[in-house]
Amino acid sequence: MSQPSDLPTFPAASDCDPLLLGWMQGSPPPADKIIQVHDGSGYRFPQLRWSFAHYRQLVPTASVSKGLAPSTPLPHASGALPQVSYTPMGSNTLCTWADMMEATYTDALLVLHKGQVLFEHFGGVMTPLHAHIAMSVSKSFMGLLAAVLVAEGTLDDMQRVDHHVPELAGSGFGDATVRQVMDMTTAIDYTENYADPQAEIWNHMRAGGVMPRPPGYSGPTDFYGYLKTVRKLGKHGDKFTYRTANTDVLGWIVRRVSGLPTEKLLSERIWQPMGAELDACYTVDPIGTAFAGGGLNTGLRDLARFGELVRQHGRIGSQQLLPAQAVADTFAGTDPARFAPNGPVTLPGWSYRNMWWVSHNPHGAIMARGVHGQNIYIDPKAEMVIARYASHPVAANVANDPHTLPAYHAMALALLG
Repeated sequence: MSQPSDLPTFPAASDCDPLLLGWMQGSPPPADKIIQVHDGSGYRFPQLRWSFAHYRQLVPTASVSKGLAPSTPLPHASGALPQVSYTPMGSNTLCTWADMMEATYTDALLVLHKGQVLFEHFGGVMTPLHAHIAMSVSKSFMGLLAAVLVAEGTLDDMQRVDHHVPELAGSGFGDATVRQVMDMTTAIDYTENYADPQAEIWNHMRAGGVMPRPPGYSGPTDFYGYLKTVRKLGKHGDKFTYRTANTDVLGWIVRRVSGLPTEKLLSERIWQPMGAELDACYTVDPIGTAFAGGGLNTGLRDLARFGELVRQHGRIGSQQLLPAQAVADTFAGTDPARFAPNGPVTLPGWSYRNMWWVSHNPHGAIMARGVHGQNIYIDPKAEMVIARYASHPVAANVANDPHTLPAYHAMALALLG
């Protein structure tokens, strides 16, 4: 199984299993097996194959409580996972489901069909009791929370950002609408090319303490301080451009209008009502602010529960936990023409709504997506949810999509018979 030709060559997933490599094993671990954040090793391959499942040991976090009630059962389906094959994008090679998991450095994966577990896999250091970082899948949680507040009338998505957060009046976000933030059509001087060490995303991460700060660093020291420095570049609303700063601005807005920290709002509105199995957590900046754009860590089964809640338009059983209108608005998407200029080449015809990726395919599939291969894939027609955690050495999902997207759709077709 080959990787796209413009990507560097990495060891196969089976050859860099974090248990096999012995990261952080021993009392204490050998010096060459220690992983930390301050020296950058926590975000270096192959060490990240361990760190993605151990963020609570590396950085400060805030808990998203599941509460004291029992978790909602995830019953196992009686049938076996269908045997599927697919052809990766840009390839003529026929691949299997197992090929997809190996090629994309899958750490854990769960397939739900009609709310029942059809397939569950934990590899490397992942177990049912481990939380894994969701990266930018976190954005879709925040986008849905905001959509819920809009549907309930608490948040006006047509208001300007500086109406809710006057502190951002002098920034590039001040005169944008909340809706433009939610759909990432703001025009700001901010780049998110993970292959470029000078990209603004890294300054954002350094300010929040997510990435190590260089010697003599004198920039902002928390997310709030960083967001106020972002400048405007162009006209808001013209086109989609993916930028993590939008989600942290939305997190600020949602905290302001709800009066709750992000972790408590998620706990009260989603995590406890849906019957999560494990506490989740957010990585937080030096003043305790949750990293809304990429800091959520959850167990795999709870990621699948959340996907099923969305597939069911906010229902668990007979209980309507979230306004169906908020979920329907997400599934509807936006104009693909605004998405096309800056959307990933692997997602032609898609759009972006409420921080979810909307396929507009015949099945009406939507996705939550995070760097290095984190996914929630929801196919309403096939009544299927796929939750996946991974540690691909390449951040951009262009390295995962050629395998995952065809494999997911092939599974949906198989489930439809």
